[in-house]
Amino acid sequence: MPAANTSRAYGSVHRFLHWTIAALILSAIALGLYAESFRAGGAEALPRMVQAFSIHKTVGITVLFLALARILWVLVQGHPRPLHPERRLENLVASTVHWALYGGMVLMPLAGWLLHTSAPGGGFANILWPFGQRLPGVPQDAGLSERFTAFHVNGWWLLAALIGLHVAGALKHTIIDRDATLARMAGNAARVPEPPQGPRANPWVPPLLALALWGGLAVWAATTERPQDAAPQEAPVQTSAPAAAAARPGSAWTVLSGTLGLSVTQAGVPVEGQFGTWTATITYDEATGTGEVAAEVNIASLTLGAVSGMATGPDFLNAPAFPTARFEGTIGRAPDGGAAHQATGTLTVAGQTRPATLPFDLTIAGDQATARGTLTLDRRDFGVGATYADESTVSFPVLVTVDLTATRG
Repeated sequence: MPAANTSRAYGSVHRFLHWTIAALILSAIALGLYAESFRAGGAEALPRMVQAFSIHKTVGITVLFLALARILWVLVQGHPRPLHPERRLENLVASTVHWALYGGMVLMPLAGWLLHTSAPGGGFANILWPFGQRLPGVPQDAGLSERFTAFHVNGWWLLAALIGLHVAGALKHTIIDRDATLARMAGNAARVPEPPQGPRANPWVPPLLALALWGGLAVWAATTERPQDAAPQEAPVQTSAPAAAAARPGSAWTVLSGTLGLSVTQAGVPVEGQFGTWTATITYDEATGTGEVAAEVNIASLTLGAVSGMATGPDFLNAPAFPTARFEGTIGRAPDGGAAHQATGTLTVAGQTRPATLPFDLTIAGDQATARGTLTLDRRDFGVGATYADESTVSFPVLVTVDLTATRG
């Protein structure tokens, strides 16, 4: 069998790419569904979910590069001539499905790689190769990652439908027409007669139709709001000033904006997230450098990559049983002096209360203040992820970052 395509049949190169990509696509779909099945599992399910997603991503990247090679080969070699050139509509549909499949082979793994790249703090499960994890020039942005996720999650339904049409067409030619269409790809060129000459459709119509099909999905993913499992990443910060502060003019501060972030190492990969909803009451006296702070966090509002639901589930933060975390403490200048301060008090997480000190830098310009600090916690102190006896899956240290802007009064 020659390597190149001929007017009668596909060559060995095209057949190798066809069957290899077909096997890999089916494997990637199965692995994706298998990995998703672990989301509702407990602590023991997480390592298997990470492993399954890593293999799924690696298979997808392999499909991407093989598909690009196949498309280049087709552009150079062309397809064999239709066995039934007089069936113009049937040939148009078959060619459109072919090109739509080529598009899916490229766009689906590319969308997966893009959501992996744009996910804030990490793509959750690594691609199993040594060439880097992220595409250059793509920002880490939760909203952007959600758009790529919408395309990838829904695109597999389109890809599955195209595969079904392709298989149905092959069966139709084999069972009903009883022609040699399948033999062209099976390597049995001796069974394939020389196709008759006939009218050829415009070669650009099928690729354009395929482009419109995937382009429509891309537009939908970019413009349609999707319901989220967790609160929005940038949910408004709810703030209030304590009643006692009103009695001391100038000591009450109202938070205008801010982020409450969380970072943990998972299966060796740093994963970052944010709490979307939290409240804070703050008093601070510039003259003495002292004050008080009380903050309450909505645990269910945590977004943490692909494991938000598991992180707030019963094996970890257990939002259903303990819906809020609370910090209460006093503010004072740190021994380092300058802008260095610290808030010292108690932190309650998952029903466990422990002493905690948050060091932060405070800058005040007129009636506006900015504060930035990082607190390192040990999840074992709060019984979070107690079934993880080591750090092979989830690290013991958890970094909590605070970055806020407040105004006086």
